[in-house]
Parts: sequence; C-alpha cells; structure tokens
Amino acid sequence: MSYIVKCFDCGREVKDGLLDSCPTCSGLLTVEMDLSPLAGKKLKDLRKAPMGVWRYAPFLPVDQNKAVSLLEGGTPLYHCKNLGEKLGMKELRVKYEGANPTGSFKDRGMTVGVSRAVELGCKVVGCASTGNTSASLAAYAAKAGLGCVVLLPSGKVALGKLAQAMFYGAKVISIDGNFDEALDIVRRLAKEGHLYLLNSINPFRPEGQKTVAFEILDQLDLQVPDRIVLPVGNAANIWAVYKALTEFRDLGWIDKMPRLVGVQASGSNPIFKAFEEGKHDFKPVEHPETVATAIRIGNPASGRKALKAIYDTDGVAVEVTDEEILVGQKLLGRTEGIGVEPASAASIAGVIKLRQSGEIASDDQVVCICTGNLLKDPDTVIKNSGEILKSKATMEAVKRLISN
Repeated sequence: MSYIVKCFDCGREVKDGLLDSCPTCSGLLTVEMDLSPLAGKKLKDLRKAPMGVWRYAPFLPVDQNKAVSLLEGGTPLYHCKNLGEKLGMKELRVKYEGANPTGSFKDRGMTVGVSRAVELGCKVVGCASTGNTSASLAAYAAKAGLGCVVLLPSGKVALGKLAQAMFYGAKVISIDGNFDEALDIVRRLAKEGHLYLLNSINPFRPEGQKTVAFEILDQLDLQVPDRIVLPVGNAANIWAVYKALTEFRDLGWIDKMPRLVGVQASGSNPIFKAFEEGKHDFKPVEHPETVATAIRIGNPASGRKALKAIYDTDGVAVEVTDEEILVGQKLLGRTEGIGVEPASAASIAGVIKLRQSGEIASDDQVVCICTGNLLKDPDTVIKNSGEILKSKATMEAVKRLISN
C-alpha cells in the first residue's frame, strides 16, 4: 500500500497529513494510489475476501489490519425490471446504499476516514453535515473511541439523521446558517487543531467511497454499464466513482468507461448550471433549497472534480424539480419495493427525465446509485404518501374502506 497526496489543481505533492487543502494554492487534495502491486492480478484475486469495502483493500490508503469497520459495503444491486418496463428500459439497476450500517453511502468513506484519523493519533473528529455524514461519522467515531463534533444547519436536517448523530454520542451543534457556513467553521476548527476534519474534502474519504463503483463492476462481473447515475450534493461521490473506474481501467480490468450522470435538485444546482454553460468551474448558489436535504448544498466542495468526472466520461449533468424527485421516490418504492430518501431518488428522477428526452436509450444499461435509506427522512415520506384511513373497530366499517 503506497500512495501520495496531491493537489487536484496545481499538482503539488502534500506531505502534511492533517491538511485538507493545498498549502500553495488552497486547491482540493486527492490521493494517488500506487497500483503497481496489482499488476498482473485480476479481480478474482480479490474475491477471496467477502464483498464489502475491505475486499478492495489494495486500492485503499490505510492499513486494513487497523481498520475501523462496521462491515460496510456489500450492498445489493437490484435489477429493476418493473420500473424498467414502465420506462421502456431493459437494463435498469439500483445500487442500494441504504443497506450500509448507518443507512447511507457515507459509511464507505467513513471507515477509511476514521481509520486514517486513528493512524494519525487524532482524538476528536468533526464535520459539517446535512445529516448523513454526521450520522456516519458519529457511529464510526464511537467504534473507534474518538470524540465527535458535528455542525448542522439549523432546521435543515431530517430527523432520522439527527437522531442517529445524537444517539451515537456526537456533540451536535446546530448553527444559524446553511451547510456552506457550517463547513467554513469546521474547517477553521480543524486548522486550529481542535479536530480532524472528515468532510469529503478530506482526500481519504472519497477513497472509501470509490468502492461503490468497484462493487458495481464486481457484481456485474466486469460488464461495464453504459451509464452510472448519481445524485450530486457536495460532489465527492461522483468524483470517487470516476476515480475508481480510472483505476480499474488503468489496470486493464475494464476497457471502457461508463458515462457518468450527475443529478442535482433545481433549487441547488451549481454543477448543472456550469455544465450547461460548458464551464469547468461553477458559481455557488447562495440560498440552496430542495426537499432533498442531503443534496441541499450551494457551494459543493468537490464541484470542480465532479465536472471533470462528467466531462471526461462524456457524461451529462441534469436538474430535477422537487416534484420530480418525489415522483421518482414513490415510483421506485411502489414498483420495486425499494425505499430511498429524496436525495437518493434524484438519480431515479434523472433517469426518468433523460429517458423521456431520448438521452437514455431503451437498450442502455443503466445503474442508479441510491445513496440513503427511506427512513432517513420519515417526515417527508409520511407527508407525501397520502392519508391514513380511519375506521370504527368493526368488520363492516373496514370492509367498506378496502372495497372503495
């Protein structure tokens, strides 16, 4: 296991393990793995280990023997025949990340990030969060015996996520501001040495998140789908998927790249706007709003990385309305029995929109990454699922209701 940390923007190697940005240009950092030990090997050589994040340990920049793990990864890849039939698609699949230990894809990055914190001897970890990051970090910090501080934007976090962060023992601080302001504060706290930052701008987090793409290819026996569709909030996940694909390609394990599709909510869409204008950088959205709280981010930390991932794979960015997100969420649940939170359903809404426009063809092989469990946001689910029927406690009264 050998790697270097480099600046995404200027290419400088960065040796200080506590930094989350380049000391020269303040650019984003990324990990570059030395894959030479894998030369001549095949995917089957990794399959001796059980499916999950640590099956791909040779691709990860931490010591597997000291990993802080809750058995994350190994999530289902569902072939959605019923939904595919409704959309006129033969090969539609959903990678269901809601099956991770804390109910979201964040666990993949957090097992690596918290393991790195332990390697560095850190005592307190922290993050800003719209919910899933805080839930995941709190759980892994508890497992590692570390202190945990999470900053949340006031009134903008779903109760299912807030409950998790509190339950696992994090010090939860609600700030009078949005996610971007919370991230600014926690970055400054990290710079002053109060905590080890584990938002996705930490270059080790995406290294764990890239295993979702490894698993998709593993589960498809290296049959590369035409498209992989992801919701985009802070934008690290689409970069992580791109990074994983390039590593498999560089090893010769795959010979083509799927086209990546980044889906944003229309009220929180800086990546979509930049893509529409053909730009490689973006202008932040000052007051992001969407029912999909997990992607309610106006200034995505990994936005430039996301745009590179989309452009390099001949992919697209698309925006969807809150109404389209909720329709997609309900359609997935009621055709396939798969329950996802609204942000996850953005990927389904994106596929519906691109299928209707003809951008996605009927015979395209498409994988949607659905990032979080339905129960992350029960309030939104209840609000948009119709009323509970009320009845007198008699057989006749109930029969009348079910026959209508």
